[in-house]
Amino acid sequence: MPGGDARRSTVRGNFDQPMSVTSKHVRRPTLACEVAADRVLAGRAADAGRMVEIASARELAPGSVVPDLTEVNLRDGAAVRQAIESALGGVGGRSQDVIAILPDTSVRVVLLDFETLPAKREEAEAVVRFRLKKSLPFDPNDARISYHAHPTAKGVQAIAAVVLNTVLEEYESAFRDAGYNPGMVMPSMLAAIGAADAERPTLVVKVDARTISIAILDQEQLLLSRTLENVRGVTITGDQLAEEVYPSVVFFQDTYNLNIERVYVAGLPEAGGAGAALKNQSGARVEELVVASQIGSSSGTVPRWRMAGVVGALIS
Repeated sequence: MPGGDARRSTVRGNFDQPMSVTSKHVRRPTLACEVAADRVLAGRAADAGRMVEIASARELAPGSVVPDLTEVNLRDGAAVRQAIESALGGVGGRSQDVIAILPDTSVRVVLLDFETLPAKREEAEAVVRFRLKKSLPFDPNDARISYHAHPTAKGVQAIAAVVLNTVLEEYESAFRDAGYNPGMVMPSMLAAIGAADAERPTLVVKVDARTISIAILDQEQLLLSRTLENVRGVTITGDQLAEEVYPSVVFFQDTYNLNIERVYVAGLPEAGGAGAALKNQSGARVEELVVASQIGSSSGTVPRWRMAGVVGALIS
């Protein structure tokens, strides 16, 4: 990327194809669109794929989208469809293929440890699906499952993203009705970490109107993922945010015997306001997740602190 800020993430990209139900394309879409509880955000990647050259956003009326694992999410489907059509229309581009980004509370991300997994993907997925029964409030057979497995010192760890078929169909239908093909689908945080450099122990904190999403990575592998309720929205203070994040940091330190070395923040208008509290808590440098080199000047009035999911999905 420009300016030598060579951020990347290998773990997030592994979720794209398995969760997708419509894509038969090898090339990654140059369009991404995130449906959040309060707005729809869209972006188009530059040809080199190293930055988002243009962005657009459309606000939603309260209650239009109510993210949930099992209940109806799109309470005003017509409004969401119109917002998707307008936001994506605002970033142009000839293609109708798009990366669809879902709210974190609509998708469950689970880390599973195994001694081993079958070599054949179909057999391995059956094992993963069976283990997920204990972690989900619904039958895994009624869900779309995407997973990435990697070796560990004790065996194999699988990172699974699970979305109920009926919930997935709601979002995919909204994109199709707007004239777009949601060839890749992923939750917001797994998209956002594509903008992070996570070679060292790294904490990513993403705030939105309803949730605080937390991810901790090391050597580009996801080690912890949590989504917490956020009753304060983007008005949350740095001290309040640090208090919410603290149990996850302690769990990571105790489990892996590692200290956080870098913290990224997204979703707050003044990340620096949270920076002092998070630095005091972790002792690590605190930075904005999305930096100027990752998003072009054509983003207009869309603040880059809102764009983590779209930017991460497009530049990883």
